[in-house]
Amino acid sequence: QVQLVESGGGLVQPGGSLRLSCSASGIIFSIDTMGWYRQAPGKQRELVAVIISGGTTNYEDSVKGRFTISRDNAKNTVYLQMNMLKPEDTAVYYCNAIIRGLGRREFWGQGTQVTVSS
Repeated sequence: QVQLVESGGGLVQPGGSLRLSCSASGIIFSIDTMGWYRQAPGKQRELVAVIISGGTTNYEDSVKGRFTISRDNAKNTVYLQMNMLKPEDTAVYYCNAIIRGLGRREFWGQGTQVTVSS
């Protein structure tokens, strides 16, 4: 089937930067959308950023101007460059993709922890 593997999380000081990566592997004919969600303790999972196959992007309001989503279609990989990080960005970040393979399905990564703290 399909697997999404994330990397790049960690501990960073306020104002710092991190880059998350997520690679899709398996039976993939095309990828409609790739995106990042996050879930902080005690809160619901929320959309952070999404990029569709044509390159259109959408961001959650609190990350606009600080985060940038991009994708490498040849590598089936999506990136999230996070700059000017704030403590409120602390969460588990999940990669999400809608992929056409044996069917059209939604997939999730295992999650990667991002902690912003001094």
